[in-house]
Amino acid sequence: MQVILLQRVGRIGQMGDVVNVKDGFARNFLLPQKKALRATKENLAKFEGQRAQLEANNLELKKEAEAVAAKLEGQSFVAIRSAGDTGQLYGSVSTRDIAEIVTAGGFTVDRNQVVIEKPIKTLGIHASKIQLHPEVIVGVSVNVARSQEEAERQARGENVTVIKEEKLDIETFSEDMFEEGAAPKEGEEA
Repeated sequence: MQVILLQRVGRIGQMGDVVNVKDGFARNFLLPQKKALRATKENLAKFEGQRAQLEANNLELKKEAEAVAAKLEGQSFVAIRSAGDTGQLYGSVSTRDIAEIVTAGGFTVDRNQVVIEKPIKTLGIHASKIQLHPEVIVGVSVNVARSQEEAERQARGENVTVIKEEKLDIETFSEDMFEEGAAPKEGEEA
């Protein structure tokens, strides 16, 4: 299906481009979210009449996004999750979780704006991106830990998933445990 883009869409094109996209992508995403119009003669004429206004609105939204991006860039947010001793999470941290954490931190972010490269399934500090505008993307870090204390340790650079080796002190055991030839007690096997 041919559509006219009303705003920049990643990997598709810029505002005003007439592009071919799959029918389902156009019907389910671009058209309902008002990111594109069907490429007809009437819609082309309508778009050309509104082009200056759409570009002005886009520029204004971009400026607002850049102002928020200046404050948000490089911020670190803490996500408290349950995990095993090896650092494997019981579940994962999703885009919805990151959006809630960032919103609780004082920024308004929707889960559709959060971009994660791969699923977050382990403890540690993970990089994430937030797309405030089609042309404005900022990087934030998400510190996934089991507790606030652990998050502070991770922020200092400590690895909290290292299992400490505990030395076994053999001398503390009683000598009769290691006696040779001791007769088994009643009910025990030899």
